[in-house]
Amino acid sequence: MQYLKVILLFVVFPLFSQKNVELKFVSKEKSNLKYLVGVDNFGDFYHFDKQNIFVQRKSGKTIDFADIQLGNVTSVDAFNPLKINAFYNDFNTVLVLDNRLNEIYRINFNEISPYRNVSHVSTGYDNTIWIYNQDSQQLELFDYKQHITKTKTLPVTNTVLHLASNYNFVWLLTDKHLISYSYFGSMLSKIENDGYTDLIEINENIILKKENKLFFFDGVDNITPLDLPELLIKAFFATDETLYIYDGEFLHQYQLKIS
Repeated sequence: MQYLKVILLFVVFPLFSQKNVELKFVSKEKSNLKYLVGVDNFGDFYHFDKQNIFVQRKSGKTIDFADIQLGNVTSVDAFNPLKINAFYNDFNTVLVLDNRLNEIYRINFNEISPYRNVSHVSTGYDNTIWIYNQDSQQLELFDYKQHITKTKTLPVTNTVLHLASNYNFVWLLTDKHLISYSYFGSMLSKIENDGYTDLIEINENIILKKENKLFFFDGVDNITPLDLPELLIKAFFATDETLYIYDGEFLHQYQLKIS
């Protein structure tokens, strides 16, 4: 029995050991972006230019996108660069775009029954997106081709600040808590929000923003500050092992290693 306890100790301990995070400065580039809204896994940037046009910067070239009827894009989720989700909050509409910013699918929630009043959108698997329905106060995994909800969470009564996801999990940041769910809609974890206002997902870990600092959350219970110089953080994104920070004038790039 004692031998079995020793084996279990060595098996369980790595599952709950704290992750190490290393940051290494890579580059600092002058940029004329008005506002950075996304970076995909290929290193392509999505932003608004000075004329408020939505732009993809791909391999040094730019592609513009605009829908005059919908106006300005509220948020962009480029987790899957082949199915980019552009959300227009004012019109309760999501456009699914390909990697050349061509429209693949249009989801107008004003025309879908039952009506959904959507405030946040992020990527799901296959032909699904995660949406937060303000009226029901629930997260829904919505199949936009079949117009059905595949799963939904229990109501969340606090104010939603941000939503992030990958193919397996979704994270909801409210003014009171940070909550994670499986793609079945089951709650996996819930911690108090200690003043965090924004978040991004990277390799099933979370980076949180509080005031003008960034923090790494391992998804369990460890939150540690990232060792960064004093920067104005207007936007931040991460892909694979790269962290991007935009200060309104320069785009800062850091190598991010998680072990």
